Formats: sequence, structure tokens, C-alpha cells
Amino acid sequence: MEHKTLRSLVKQHGTPLFVVDHKELRKNYALFRKHFPRVQVYYAVKVNSDPAIVETFYNEGSSFDVASMQEFHTVHELIAHLPTKQRQDFIWNRIIYANPIKPNETLQELDQYKPLVTFDNHEEVKKIAKHSPHAGLALRLQVPNTGSMVELSSKFGALPGEAVELIAYAHEHKLVVEGISFHVGSQCTNPQNFIQSLHLSASIFAEAKSKGFNLTLLDIGGGFPAAYDDSVPALSSLAKTINSELNRLFPKTIEILAEPGRFLVASAGTAVSKIIGKAIRSGKLCYYIDDGVYHTYSGIIFDHCVYHMKSFKKGATQLCAVFGPTCDALDTISLAEQLPDLELGELLYTDNIGAYSAASSTHFNGFPPAKVVHVNR
Repeated sequence: MEHKTLRSLVKQHGTPLFVVDHKELRKNYALFRKHFPRVQVYYAVKVNSDPAIVETFYNEGSSFDVASMQEFHTVHELIAHLPTKQRQDFIWNRIIYANPIKPNETLQELDQYKPLVTFDNHEEVKKIAKHSPHAGLALRLQVPNTGSMVELSSKFGALPGEAVELIAYAHEHKLVVEGISFHVGSQCTNPQNFIQSLHLSASIFAEAKSKGFNLTLLDIGGGFPAAYDDSVPALSSLAKTINSELNRLFPKTIEILAEPGRFLVASAGTAVSKIIGKAIRSGKLCYYIDDGVYHTYSGIIFDHCVYHMKSFKKGATQLCAVFGPTCDALDTISLAEQLPDLELGELLYTDNIGAYSAASSTHFNGFPPAKVVHVNR
């Protein structure tokens, strides 16, 4: 986003500020659709559940991956104006409740909508059969997460060797398993994770068919990486690899969906903060700003993400530390940023911070989250 625009927004709204560029959201969505023409986009709402962001993707034609009832209701509010039948059809065809572990109360509330939900174990089958018998199921597989920034397979996923038995177990409980889902890990820069996962899924499709179970859906999950730096492979390259295997392994009759989140929103978010303190400690220039890891920079803690601070001011730089405003030493944004010598009240900013970041903001130590401003809506 242009410096002039950011400065103008700060004058109007103050700091800390979290700016969401909806033009960038639409561009990223179109790019994903272009490179994955066979895949239906189910935006992963957890990545940034701001209703305005969800609405932009809804208007672009997106479907949605939700993992809590709050996220479900965020989407539901957008379609509440539809006639009952159309609303039910939308939920069935364009929302997946992709959290494999669900409270009984959630399943009871979901049942009226006949939702598509994921599962990965026997106990979950029994819960769904009792509390949400009208649901359609997708079996979540444990797949390789090698090289991904956030690994997920230690927490979720059935072993491939037990997959067909679990499908049969669900059918014994009068449930219909629609297909298979997997997740290669967040910010996946290793295309082999996708290739191996697709091969595992194809073998399970074949084994299930031999046992009389006709699977019709494949959910290839999320993990599509945001371009945080030059080491991240281009989406076009990753798509070429994935599309080749999809077309080779799965006939056109199989519905393919994906749950991109980070790729769609990361580059659309910019954080702007103000320097509220300055000190020299052990020979290093230290800046204290009015945003931190309990707020927009929460991805440092929860998402294993590295964010870089930038200055609007040009000139010679030096190695600096940047800290957040709270009294907790954990509130450290960076110990090694190249920044110029700045005065109190001057601004720093971080781009590519739209994913997860603001989604985990707290009021720790009494400091409120950054104000969210939407542009180009």
C-alpha cells in the first residue's frame, strides 16, 4: 500500500492501525481461481474472521471453511436474507465445518443445516451419529507436513491404513462419508507434501471403492503459501504440480475443494504503529511501539511467523530491537531489524501481515488491539 495512503489513514484514525486492502483480497482470490480452475475455494475463516473480509470473499463467489460456531454464524449472517431452501443449499454445498473434533452442542446446532463435517476417529463418528445424524462426512487423513511453518498432523488425521475401516464404521452408524480431506501444514513451501497426500488419497479412493464405498469429494485443505520472501515458490509453480496430479489421479466427476486462507489475506494487511519509547541497551538502539505480540504481531507467538518492521524515513540504518507496549518481556517483535535513527512519534509499518495476526489480538495488560480500517471495499 502506498506510503501516502498509510500516512493519511494514520492522521485520520491514529495508531496502532491495521489496514485491510480489499482490492488485494479480490486480486488474490482471482489469482487462486485462475491457477486452480478445477478447485472450489473454501476460504479458511480462522485466518482472519473479520466480517468485512468474509463478505468480500462471499461476493467473489467463495465457499467457506469454518472451525467454530462463531465462524459459522459470521458466514450465516451473510446468507440470512436468502429463502430457507436456498440458505440450506448454500450451507450444504458451500460450507465445510473442518474442525475434526466438535463439541456435542455444536453438532446439535449444526444438524438442522445438514452440514458437511470432517472426522478422524471412532469416537467422533459416534458423536456425529447421535447429535448430527443428517451431516455428510469427510475423513481427515494424516499426511506429511515436512517443511511447513505450522505442522498439523500430530494433532489431527486418521492413519491412511485405518481410513477405509473408519469409512465402514461411519456407514455402520448410518452416516454417509462423502470423501477425503487432508492438510499439508500451514505455509507449505514443500510441494512433495501435496503430491504424497494426493497419492495417499487416490489409493484410499480405490480401496474404498473395492469395498463398496463410492467417494465423490476430495478436500486438499490449506497450506498454500503467502509470498513473505523470495524463498516462497510462486503459486503458479505449485498449482502446475498439484493440477497435474489431480487430473491424473482423480476423474472429473470428483469434486475438488481447497481451504486457502493465508495466501488470500496475508498480503492484504498492513500494520502501522508509532514509536512511543526509545533507548540504548547493551549498545543496541531499541524502539518501543504501540502494537505488539499480544495484538497485531501475535503471529510471532502463535504462527511461528517472522515480520519485518519498515520505516517511512530513508537513510542509513543500524541493527535495532523492536518491542511492544506491554510490561511482558515476551512482547518482543524483533531483536534484529535494520532501521534508521528515528524520533519518538515517528511511524513504523509491516506489510504482508493480514493472516492470523489480528485474529489473535487480546486486551492483555489493558492495551486494546489496533483499530481495523478497510479500504477499497
